[in-house]
Amino acid sequence: MIPEIEDAASRQRILTELEALRKEIYGIKIKNYSIIGIAVLIIILGIVFKELILAILLGIPILIYGFVMHSKAGPKETQYRYSYKHALLAYALRAIDDSLKIDDLQALSEEAFISSRLFAKAPERYQSEDQVYGFAGKTKFSFSEVHAEYKTVTQTKNGQRVDWHDILKGIVFSADFNKNFNGTTMVRPKDFSAVFGAWISTALPIFASGEVVKLENPDFDKNFITYSNDQVEARYILTPSMMERISELNKRSQDTISLSFTGSLVYIAFPLNGNYFEPSFSMSLLDENLLQKDIELVEFMYGIVNELDLNTRIWGKN
Repeated sequence: MIPEIEDAASRQRILTELEALRKEIYGIKIKNYSIIGIAVLIIILGIVFKELILAILLGIPILIYGFVMHSKAGPKETQYRYSYKHALLAYALRAIDDSLKIDDLQALSEEAFISSRLFAKAPERYQSEDQVYGFAGKTKFSFSEVHAEYKTVTQTKNGQRVDWHDILKGIVFSADFNKNFNGTTMVRPKDFSAVFGAWISTALPIFASGEVVKLENPDFDKNFITYSNDQVEARYILTPSMMERISELNKRSQDTISLSFTGSLVYIAFPLNGNYFEPSFSMSLLDENLLQKDIELVEFMYGIVNELDLNTRIWGKN
């Protein structure tokens, strides 16, 4: 495995090695896809012109060969992905803050996702990856890519149809709030029932005891509805300045965010469609825009700590 980059000379050397590996893999991919494409074309022509022997004796062996060669490129792709994340991305993260790291093996667990109370529905299919973690000032934070879904089963005249729906496809951010909360406070999109079918405002099976918190901030109230099982604590958390900061953070986000304050953490869910921290085999590592999307995401998440003023310790943990 290629080690992490420690200096400019190492960076250039590793970039050269990775770029050579990328070109090799990309060349293999183009060749294999071409072989598979030719095989599929032969099979289609054989079926159209009723030359099934041609399709079976020529097309199918070529197709099998293409898939076998494609699978053999797998280890090289795995090595490239590992080196991309643990060398190149790790170097870029340290340029933002020395404490920042990426873990592509462990991310936000399903248990943590459920206990965050961000959503009213528990997922029936859950996947998370690529956790970035570290400190922004005194505050520990992390974020992971998450795809959580629930299913509906519809009875049709031909049997049952199963459909999967997104609870969240995006990023879940968490940070230390430096306070052990007595209850749980949730801030959800005002129209979340229209945005996410899983966010239902009338029935909260995971958080049935929550009551609506009345807050006096027109801008905040326009976008969010707040639930808590500790009304007093909710108002201590959601001070006028905190509501202004949340509203400002929401303006900078693509879609309406949701937040929860539980345990001693603040969680924020960001609906996003992109897939981050994955290398492009067709894009040169020497392209200056290669990491732009990923770095912009990290800088945005890193800036949340200051955006919400989490380094100002107005409370102490019990």
